[in-house]
Amino acid sequence: MTDDDAVETFYTDERWQNWLDRLEEEDLDPENEDSARLLLNLQDDAAIAIVKVLAALDDGRIDEDRAVEEIHTVRDIVLADVAFDDEDKVMLIDGVQTSLVPVFYAAEEYVVGGVVDGDVSEFVRAAADAEAEDDLDAALGYVVQAGTRIIDGEALDIDLVEDLEYGLVSEWVNGLDSLQSAIEDPEVVEEED
Repeated sequence: MTDDDAVETFYTDERWQNWLDRLEEEDLDPENEDSARLLLNLQDDAAIAIVKVLAALDDGRIDEDRAVEEIHTVRDIVLADVAFDDEDKVMLIDGVQTSLVPVFYAAEEYVVGGVVDGDVSEFVRAAADAEAEDDLDAALGYVVQAGTRIIDGEALDIDLVEDLEYGLVSEWVNGLDSLQSAIEDPEVVEEED
């Protein structure tokens, strides 16, 4: 293996910053289709990076330690505090970051522990129940378990998402939807001008 082979890059600060720069320039309105699409593209782009790490692991291009390291790198870039003057934009980006949390944990769990036995829908329902009881750690755990199933190829029923009360679980499941989209179509989302 040459040095060039060893330095496959999955995500960079610069890539994330390009998205943030674009968001800063835009008049964001979550009710507006273009704004919603831009935020979703930002989210999907990070999920695609995670799927590419998992694909590199499956193909034997990287080992488990490197995969976990790369997942942590993407997570650290994406979850870093965003310094915008516009509080509304900070809230919208925070929503994207929140949605991506279980994507990072599910990918790491998949690498380290493998796929959890169970059913995506049951895990999502259990997460919603845990959230209703204010047990957010358990809720996140269930969503992460659902994520390992999605990485393994089980489908997330989008109708299930629509039945959820708005809250952390619905945000997290939204992230799993991006993960599923990335697995189905791992093409890079273009940062259009």
